[in-house]
Amino acid sequence: ERLPEQSRLEIRYSPTLAGAMLDALPYLVDYPYGCTEQTLDSFLPVVITQDILKKTGVKLADIRQQRSNLNPQEIGDDKARMAQWHKAHEAVYDEGEVASMAQYGVNRLASMQCADGGWGWFSGAGECSYPHTTALVVHGLQLAKANGVAVDDGMLQRGVQWLQNYQQESVTELHNAPEKTDPYKTSADALDAFVFMALTDSGVKNNAMRDFLYRDRLNLPVYAMSMYGLSLNTLGETAKRDMIVRNLDQYLQQDEENQTAWLRLPEDGWWYWYGSEYEAQAYYLKLLTIVDPKGEKASRLVKYLLNNRKHATYWDSTRDTAIVLESFADYLKASDENVPDMTLDVQLDGKTLKTVAINKDNLFSFDNNLLLTGAAVTAGPHTVTLVRHGDGPLYFNAYLSNFTLEDPITKAGLEVKVKRKYYKLVKADATVTAPGTLGQVLTQQVEKYTRVPLNNLAQVKSGDLVEVELQIDSKNDYEYILLEDPKAAGFEPVEVQSGYNGNEMGAYLELRDDHVSFFIRALARGTHSISYRLRAETPGAFSALPTTIQALYAPELRGNADEMKVGITD
Repeated sequence: ERLPEQSRLEIRYSPTLAGAMLDALPYLVDYPYGCTEQTLDSFLPVVITQDILKKTGVKLADIRQQRSNLNPQEIGDDKARMAQWHKAHEAVYDEGEVASMAQYGVNRLASMQCADGGWGWFSGAGECSYPHTTALVVHGLQLAKANGVAVDDGMLQRGVQWLQNYQQESVTELHNAPEKTDPYKTSADALDAFVFMALTDSGVKNNAMRDFLYRDRLNLPVYAMSMYGLSLNTLGETAKRDMIVRNLDQYLQQDEENQTAWLRLPEDGWWYWYGSEYEAQAYYLKLLTIVDPKGEKASRLVKYLLNNRKHATYWDSTRDTAIVLESFADYLKASDENVPDMTLDVQLDGKTLKTVAINKDNLFSFDNNLLLTGAAVTAGPHTVTLVRHGDGPLYFNAYLSNFTLEDPITKAGLEVKVKRKYYKLVKADATVTAPGTLGQVLTQQVEKYTRVPLNNLAQVKSGDLVEVELQIDSKNDYEYILLEDPKAAGFEPVEVQSGYNGNEMGAYLELRDDHVSFFIRALARGTHSISYRLRAETPGAFSALPTTIQALYAPELRGNADEMKVGITD
């Protein structure tokens, strides 16, 4: 029940995360500020990504010539998008330029090192060394060195020594902390876990701190527990490492419908910017790439992280973007994604419509989508099958859209869903007490309503107030969301002026002749509700077309509610 000529089926497929990694690099390279963390993250992810590509035999210079959009989650004009990307970010394709960027970054970090060997936020007179910043730089320089960047060993060793001194002071405080009291330091914390990881990777062992962290592991934030698990693996403490994984798995959430997984972070406790959600998910992914790189949890976590990028390119900040790319690099290596060699058959109802060879030679130029439109999308049920011959993982998504003629129209959606409810507002007697001008207690009447649910085909009277509640279910964090609710012709909104009206989600309200629009700046993962009021006016039988929700700048992300039919009597 549709207009066949307006039907469209698009299937996208990709064997690698490399494209998603490349998309994030310009954000890091072009970031306009230059503190210690941003200096490190302006070159390290580029170097890591370049090294991954080198291992596949792909050169950045080759990608400049032609590139397929390797993000199967994204629909759009590949050629236009790539042309814009190439024009704005030529530097990330030039191996010589990348080497210069890396060397400049290392030299700048050397100049920012404090006299005592540590690093602070910026540099210069008055700057002090901090354990988190120093651990961040030491960890980054270790990665840079492992990926072929020339790093002065003396600079790195001075940083390691500063961390050793800090760790020893922390161990002393933990030894001296009496039981069941509340002194300054009674348990190992997130900073201890980060410093322990950086030092363990440098070959420095500290059994006392190892034991304190294990004792206090349940008090650690999720990202710090993952760091500690990585350190235990380096030390060969596999039994303790596996216990950490089990502790982390208590936070694991999985969406079978969307094939994603993530850690639901505890909402209590002190918030640290360097323990943001995506950094925590990324460190958990790094740990999974060690214990179960080809398992379901790791692949689903990767998809969750891909789905939650801002503008389909980066995450919340330079910091967590760099950590996510670092975790992707680990996953690529551990899951053999960096060496795809396959032939893919794309089938519809058992018939092969396209066969594509994917290997290191055509990784950035292969035909990565199948599009069927109009009469090619025939009526009835269909089965899409992807058959892989050879080695390598496969990411895929399918998008089906059509102009429906069904009556009534039914709900649809996956990443975002919307459900509409109608309520008749019945006035209720309600009073409150308030002080009078002379201090006496006065009883005042207040406006209050009881909500009575209205089902499909329900009847209301002209003049009745109706509240429309729109319930949104979002599987990911999104920005710039448009929610449009077509109104039944016999109703009119109670409000008469568009603007910010103090609704539940802080959305901008726009009143149109035939619908009401809400513009939502940021939509967090989870369930939300927003409402407005209508007044029944013209008698008759009317239909409210489905509420729709879509990303304003990525309209392929969309969903709709059920149609609603309602009658108005005189």
